[in-house]
Amino acid sequence: MKGLKNKKGFTLIELIIVIGVLAILLTIILQAVNPARQFAKANDVKRRSSITAILNAIGHYLADNNGSLPPEITTTAQNISKTGADLCPELVTNKYITALPVDPKINNGTQVIDCSSSYDTGFTVVKDSNNRVTITAPLKEI
Repeated sequence: MKGLKNKKGFTLIELIIVIGVLAILLTIILQAVNPARQFAKANDVKRRSSITAILNAIGHYLADNNGSLPPEITTTAQNISKTGADLCPELVTNKYITALPVDPKINNGTQVIDCSSSYDTGFTVVKDSNNRVTITAPLKEI
């Protein structure tokens, strides 16, 4: 019996309790950090920034053209793309913006520089009866 008392180590119950506590802590940390949610938030911030950049370029276009909007912007909502509202020649070629921003989920967010090739930004543009321009992005990811 003396040999059993001198053995040192952890019991099975102690190991199970420690593993359980670690699992709970890991779950709490993953909920707090939540990488998918953080990436979704980053994409939404990029979308807002892209919309602001496009609207600023349209504003510069307006200033240079006596308040006239690019003819591609109509009262019907259209995608900003080669087959929709093709704003690339008006904005990029005329140097109102260096590159046309693209939604982060489309083509890895690679901006449009070459207006002669096919493109789709993922954004939609429309003007109302007062010539106010609205640009919308895809729905939020969160």
